Amino acid sequence: MSNFRTSRTRLVGAAATVVLATLSLTACSEGTGVQDEGASAATAPTVNSSSVAPSSGASSSGSGANSSSPQARPATAITRPAANTPASKAPVSADKPVTCEGSNTKTVAAPLNRPVNHMLLTVTNTGDRTCFLYGYPALRFGEAQAVPPVIEDSKPQAVVTLQPGESGYASVNLSATDGSGSNGHTVNSLTVYFRGRSGDESVGAGAHPSLPAKGVYVDDSLKVTYWQQSMDDALNW
Repeated sequence: MSNFRTSRTRLVGAAATVVLATLSLTACSEGTGVQDEGASAATAPTVNSSSVAPSSGASSSGSGANSSSPQARPATAITRPAANTPASKAPVSADKPVTCEGSNTKTVAAPLNRPVNHMLLTVTNTGDRTCFLYGYPALRFGEAQAVPPVIEDSKPQAVVTLQPGESGYASVNLSATDGSGSNGHTVNSLTVYFRGRSGDESVGAGAHPSLPAKGVYVDDSLKVTYWQQSMDDALNW
């Protein structure tokens, strides 16, 4: 009898164990209870990652804010001129004086009766700007290889300045009045060269004034004055 009760008790306990195991398996298959809460917690990052989409838009607007920074200014604001762009030049003033020379003047050579054996050179400014007559004329009579020396005492106090239309003068002593000159001969051509500021070099074009058809007589006493502002000053020599 005692053995029967013991066996019955064991049978009831085993049955209870089977029932509990079945209930546990049923709960797992339904995906409820604690397993549901765990799954919900596991999917939380997924929900957060989906919320990143709007932050992408924020990033875009953030890049727009960066575009307004100095590093992202439009190219036109920092564009530099091409390397081969020529530098602009300042315009030349129409009033700026120039050197008198053959291209902007007209030269006339006129032999004189008084003083005897003299010739007057007249240079007229034909340009539209003031010009300077520096020093004295460098003359070449015929095929001469040297220019006549200057009369030093004839040097004026200031450079001769010619406004458009004005004239300057120089006197040429062609030969000795007492016949003491040597190597006298007649020449039929004359070239007048103009000097620059330094007085040592010729500049610009030369002038070729006409001489009388019979030519002019010159000898070794040939001399020339400095350019003068007035005709009277030139004829004093």
